[in-house]
Amino acid sequence: MNNILSTPDYLVFLVYFVIVATYGIWVYNKKRSKVAGGDSKDYFLAEGSLTWWAIGASLIASNISAEQFIGMSGSGFKMGLAIATYEWMAAITLIIVAVFFIPVYLKNKIFTMPQFLNKRYNGTVAMIMAVFWLALYVVVNLTSILYLGALAVSSISGFSLEFCMYAIAVFAVIITLGGMKVIGYTDVIQVFFLILGGLATTYLALSLVSENYGGEGILNGYAIMTDKASEHFQMILAKDNENYLDLPGLSVLIGGMWIVNLNYWGCNQYITQRALGADLKTARNGILFAAFLKLLMPVIVVLPGIAAYVLWKDGHFQTEMLQGGELNPDRAYPVLLNLLPSGLKGLSFAALTAAVVASLAGKANSVATIFSLDIYQKVFNKSASERQLVNTGKITIIVSMILAVLIAPHLGIDKKGGFQYIQEYTGFVSPGIFAMFILGFFWKKTTSNAALFATIGGFLLSVFFKFLPNFADLSFLHSTGFAVVNPASGLYEIPFLDRMGFVFVICIIGMYLISKIENAKGVVPNGLEVDTKMFKAHPGFVVGALLVTLVTAALYIMYW
Repeated sequence: MNNILSTPDYLVFLVYFVIVATYGIWVYNKKRSKVAGGDSKDYFLAEGSLTWWAIGASLIASNISAEQFIGMSGSGFKMGLAIATYEWMAAITLIIVAVFFIPVYLKNKIFTMPQFLNKRYNGTVAMIMAVFWLALYVVVNLTSILYLGALAVSSISGFSLEFCMYAIAVFAVIITLGGMKVIGYTDVIQVFFLILGGLATTYLALSLVSENYGGEGILNGYAIMTDKASEHFQMILAKDNENYLDLPGLSVLIGGMWIVNLNYWGCNQYITQRALGADLKTARNGILFAAFLKLLMPVIVVLPGIAAYVLWKDGHFQTEMLQGGELNPDRAYPVLLNLLPSGLKGLSFAALTAAVVASLAGKANSVATIFSLDIYQKVFNKSASERQLVNTGKITIIVSMILAVLIAPHLGIDKKGGFQYIQEYTGFVSPGIFAMFILGFFWKKTTSNAALFATIGGFLLSVFFKFLPNFADLSFLHSTGFAVVNPASGLYEIPFLDRMGFVFVICIIGMYLISKIENAKGVVPNGLEVDTKMFKAHPGFVVGALLVTLVTAALYIMYW
């Protein structure tokens, strides 16, 4: 298997790099603020500058990275189409965020998530979460994106893992230093390469399956896959499925998966930042565009993984799929990329690089925004000028990327695979954060101490449920479906999506009780401007939202 790029591949990649760099410089020079020294909101949010298509493309470019291309394809190899629930449910989630979350942020002039917490609760809650988010974004997200991306790029290009990490980090820093305008508009190009290169890989994968069984055409390849790996085309896994701990049956429809998605898409600086600088109609249209693109993502990142599984089961890639002498599902996508013909391989290589760089740039920009506006300005320099805030943001970008490069080689991605690793460890904090946000939005009596309980208590409860099997027998929960045997440990465990559901419910109950007790003592919580009229959407958005919902429902029914 040739894992070295040819001259045509390098030329294609060079074209991609020149287009992104040139367009980024043009956008920066054309749209930079006329305010002397630069305006912080203009730099961090591109206030009023991003169109709906730039917002939608930037959302997808920031979201789709190595964890999808590599990690989710690996999960497709391991468990099949069920992993696509993260993508298809996200399409519905984006509609909910556009209708109910974004209007609250924009009406109350919220630019960062800690700012929301400060305005709704108090400075203590905001500062705790600001520090926490910074640690999460740098230690978990930046490092995992960088590590998985460099691993894939290294396996395709033949360059060392360390060199690939350095090169990707530098490329991302260059884009990020231009601010959100440059990120937003260059993301449009990144998404173009991402989708075009991704579809090329999917086409190859399905064609290979078809040829392997004496046929031709991608439709024939798809039919063969559904026949040879029928168990890989089930969206709802049975309790006896070996992957049930990762995707526990109906919980993906009525349980913890909603917490994962609503927290990620609605309470995440990294994501919502793209829409916070726009007016409501533009923001909603951009989010709707992202929802349509989300429906396409499993075709690009999951189907190649299933195709690799079918080919592997038939005797192909036996050596290439090994890492350290063991089968590594995360090798599936790089293995397929290496089979692409000269030139096309460069296009897919550019798509993968685009996904990694765009995601890193978006995450680093969010780190800089939170540190500059919510920590530096509030703690270290309350009278900071616009120039100082922007410069602080740029320094933060460089420092955070250096930390990611230093931490990434030691990242302990386990046998769950890269995508599941990120989901589970982010899930330690998602239930408490989402409970704090959802009650903060829609129940005006929620108090600051209740929010603190969700913040700290939610994390501690998640840790408790994670390690509960080590000192308690959970076999009594087996009949209810809330505990299954972990093949690795032999212990009964609660699937992490169900754990998230339990923690969320406990946080909601705890917040309600604490708030009612404090309300009775005369505590009056801070409020937000919330008007039911702000949730009304224009007809075009309603039609698009209904279409996304119907398509998603049809996909779940088709692959039930």
